Amino acid sequence: MNHFNLKSLTFYGVAITSVLVLFKTVTVYGENNLKASPPINGRYRITLSENLPNCEKSDTLTLNIEQSGIYLNASVLPANANPGTDEKHSLAGIFRNQQLNLSGKVGKSILCNIPRPQNDPLNSVTIQMQLVDKSNMTGQLTVKGIPQTLKFTAVPEKAN
Repeated sequence: MNHFNLKSLTFYGVAITSVLVLFKTVTVYGENNLKASPPINGRYRITLSENLPNCEKSDTLTLNIEQSGIYLNASVLPANANPGTDEKHSLAGIFRNQQLNLSGKVGKSILCNIPRPQNDPLNSVTIQMQLVDKSNMTGQLTVKGIPQTLKFTAVPEKAN
């Protein structure tokens, strides 16, 4: 009994060659057309162009971003927050085409930079940001119940 007949060898040869050609095609396509999102995770100092209405002082905030590919989780903190602060991530969003879109809820005490009251009312916020260069960003903050959008710049904080 002959185990090496021509039909079997031809079938296996064609199958192996097809897999290798497909692998090479997919690899070349991925290297030429698919690029990973640049890393943007970290802490950013946000400087608002103007104060929020009904707030005495709200011109500087901290945005803490954690990134997994294009998916983002973020927290808005007061500017004087400790870097080791264990905050809940209240914003979620996506990073595509150099654009960040985040939405969620943030306490009024954080937005207005005042001491946190017992029942801190949460405001729905949307943050849209554009990556300007390596890490600097510009954007706009929309708070539900406030008619105008607030423009801001975001600069990365130096790691201590």
